[in-house]
Amino acid sequence: MLQIVLSADSPTPLVDQIVTAIRTRIDDRILRPGARLPPIRQFAEQYGVSRFTVVEAYDRLVALGHLQSRRGSGFYVANRPLPVRAAQSSDTIERTIDAAWLMREMAQDGPDRILAGAGSLPAEWLDEAGVLRALRTLSRRNDVRPVSYGSAQGYAPLRAQLQVRLAEIGIGATPEQIVLTYGVHQALDIVCRYFLKPGDCVLVDDPGYWNLFGNLRLYGVALLGVPRTPEGPDVKALEEILAHHQPRLFFTHSVLHNPTGCNLSPANAFRVLQLAEKHDFMVVEDDIYGDIAPDAATRLASLDQLSRVIYTGSFSKTISGNLRVGFLACRPDLAHLFTDVKIVSMLSSAEISEQLIHQLLTDGHYRKLVDRLRGRLAEATGQTLRMLERVGLQPEPEPAGGPFVWARIPGITDSSELARHAARSNILLAPGNVFRPQNQPSGFMRFNVGACSHPRLEHFLGEALANTVATSPPPHPMTNEV
Repeated sequence: MLQIVLSADSPTPLVDQIVTAIRTRIDDRILRPGARLPPIRQFAEQYGVSRFTVVEAYDRLVALGHLQSRRGSGFYVANRPLPVRAAQSSDTIERTIDAAWLMREMAQDGPDRILAGAGSLPAEWLDEAGVLRALRTLSRRNDVRPVSYGSAQGYAPLRAQLQVRLAEIGIGATPEQIVLTYGVHQALDIVCRYFLKPGDCVLVDDPGYWNLFGNLRLYGVALLGVPRTPEGPDVKALEEILAHHQPRLFFTHSVLHNPTGCNLSPANAFRVLQLAEKHDFMVVEDDIYGDIAPDAATRLASLDQLSRVIYTGSFSKTISGNLRVGFLACRPDLAHLFTDVKIVSMLSSAEISEQLIHQLLTDGHYRKLVDRLRGRLAEATGQTLRMLERVGLQPEPEPAGGPFVWARIPGITDSSELARHAARSNILLAPGNVFRPQNQPSGFMRFNVGACSHPRLEHFLGEALANTVATSPPPHPMTNEV
């Protein structure tokens, strides 16, 4: 007979008590595989609970793989084979420090982990209470369809709201020119799927967005790095590249560039657009940090009005990376074609997430959240710059805002070894090579200002840099090698 103890006075729901008690007896091998559990009615009478409670508990245990349900016979303990452990070497395998390494490391959080190289703002900076409040509001609305597919182009009221927001930064786009996506990653993927085929070449920032580089390699295209300066892409280097290559696309950040934190200048922007017209390539402008950017920031899409520019954005950095809501804005003909690509590849995006973002944008709290984030970023940037100065690092260039500081590590040409050393101390650093198109060595590192206040980070950097002696003159101020 099954012997467990249930308490109606416990704050733990009865269903959870039953599930935990039975799981424990199965894990302790008190209940052996094949053992039959009491029938639902008998269990309910014996322990003074409702049959619905027992049904829910049994169903949950079936879903977890602890029980099997046999129609007309009852519930039995499942035969669960013990997991096979992978053979472990006595030597620790050191992975190459690359974009995949950084993505894997960022996903592994822990109480003693310092994510100084992470790409997102600290979760505690964001408005979790506001997201939950909007979710409760959404649950009471009768236009929410939680079990239906969303529309192919995306939730129409959110696209209309984005039209208003884009107009505020000088970009004219109707709702028909906007396609909602699963974050910027899917927006960029849709563009790649439509424009690129193996053997094509594309222009990218150097240094630039490392996750994009990995995705482009999956398409079998050649990456041509355009050196980044404090004013934006190096237009002279761009002209030299265009004299020998015919790229299909140029992927770039104009505002709060990742990883350098600098902004595009108007003169530079005009020249990039002139070259795009002359050499017949499209520009894909990623503005994922746009909402926390300075008000006067220059964007290619506002100058070009989406003629040769495809503009992408997201709310992952300011609202929630978990909701995965992004968008792209482009010419009407491209919006139609991109929607077809989205239908074929993903069918639709998550309308309930899009409705939640729309609720947050229109309830009046989002602008206040953005103002708070700008204030916190300014304060954290000042603290980070002072910390880096104390340990002997200098940002190149001085960041114009946003979450990142791009700093040279004196005396070295490859910062990946320092990142590997830091990982052994439970500190995640982002070495410069992951931000280069071909993973070339780099003496720079990207620091996330929201995660650089821990004294242990300063102590580690101070000790590591004290053992480094500069042996060569400083290379190019942005990329080391170009």
